[in-house]
Amino acid sequence: MRGRLPTTVPKWLRLLRGAAIGASALLIAGLVLTGLLTRSAWSDIRNHSAPQITSATGLYFAINDMDAQLANQLMFGTNPELADDRRTAARIYDERRAQAGIYLRDLSVAAQGDPVAGASVAKAIADYGKYEEGAAHALLLSKQAAHPAGRTDAETLAAYRSATEVMRTRLLPQADQLVTANNVAFNTTYDNTTDDLSSARIAVLAAGMLLLAVLVILYVFLAFRFRRIVNPALAAAVLVTLGVSITASMQISGQQEYLRVARHDAYDSVVALTRARATAYDANADESRYLLDQPRAAEHQQHFFEKTQQLMHLPGATIDSYDARAATAMNAYRAKQADLRFTGFFGDEFRNITFPGERKAAEATVAAYQVYQKDDRRIRALASSGDLTGAIAFCVSYKPGDSNWAFGELDKALQKVIAINTGAYEDAAATGAGGALSEPLGLSGAAALVAVLTVIGLRRRLVEFRPTG
Repeated sequence: MRGRLPTTVPKWLRLLRGAAIGASALLIAGLVLTGLLTRSAWSDIRNHSAPQITSATGLYFAINDMDAQLANQLMFGTNPELADDRRTAARIYDERRAQAGIYLRDLSVAAQGDPVAGASVAKAIADYGKYEEGAAHALLLSKQAAHPAGRTDAETLAAYRSATEVMRTRLLPQADQLVTANNVAFNTTYDNTTDDLSSARIAVLAAGMLLLAVLVILYVFLAFRFRRIVNPALAAAVLVTLGVSITASMQISGQQEYLRVARHDAYDSVVALTRARATAYDANADESRYLLDQPRAAEHQQHFFEKTQQLMHLPGATIDSYDARAATAMNAYRAKQADLRFTGFFGDEFRNITFPGERKAAEATVAAYQVYQKDDRRIRALASSGDLTGAIAFCVSYKPGDSNWAFGELDKALQKVIAINTGAYEDAAATGAGGALSEPLGLSGAAALVAVLTVIGLRRRLVEFRPTG
């Protein structure tokens, strides 16, 4: 019977075997490269993009609170009843200064090799040094003048204005620019990786379909030439190829989903909320500036209201109508969640609520914010009535019901929502990174098994064509 078979059959078998092995190698290469791409993307996100944003927003927060605590120390003067508050403000100022130094160091290290980022960080470091120098000078002048609470002398006030001008016009914009730049870099990494994974899925599926086509042709060729319908090894190779192709497609789609959850569901909220926290501290500093620098009280009040609108923007609201407008907006939202009448950082968060417990925590944050805003009106009413000492005492007090206590409750509520989203980001990133390379390598092993099964499935057929004597 062998003599009657075409002499080209062994060549065809070897050719198809080689094609199957080559297609298997192509599939393996696609899987490994996809795994390396995904692992690299997660490494960049977890070790560079996200930490850079955290450092930039941390810097913005720390320097804002530094200026608030500087204003508080100057505002308290020598009044003995405010001595404890003065020591607390000095302690927090030192803590924030240390934190700002750490954030600047981290940003500087991360900016190495990037001339644009390096120049921005270098400028921020230089301006931070100027601010510290001006702040120290203002504190020294205040100590020497020994002025009473709310009656800062002109020389100390001028020194403070000079320092805070550096903060407002140079350091804070630079910190905000660093936040924006690093957030854009994170988005770029996300977009590029998502696009690359879409291309990788097409390539892997194409390699899988090519391998499947070769195996099917080989199976049909054997069935017609040798009249053997069942070839267990080749049948197994076909099934494994189908499984690898489908699983690889699902794995790549899963990585894209982990990336989406980490970036958009979680980190979009983290960015909005950490910026909200920094802005809230800046607004709190504006209250202290308002009481410290009475000649410019109207200017500081306007700055406070601008930050109020950045946090929870209510179109057309004024500082006098804001509380009522906020209450109306929240009542509308509770009645119908789709009826969201505010934007700003809080609006960004409410439009991106995704995780268990997040909505309740976000609503609690706004509720605490409304209490803090009402306390602000009391501060301004006391100051306007001439009771500046009473306004200062209420503003800086951490006793339940007083302004700094209300701000602390707002800060705790904000941190809770941030923690929910940060935890979700870390879970998605850890899961995605954990399987980024290990799963493609496992699938590559299965693809290699296809090549082995192909060789096994053809061995007996090729043996039939060996010379017998």
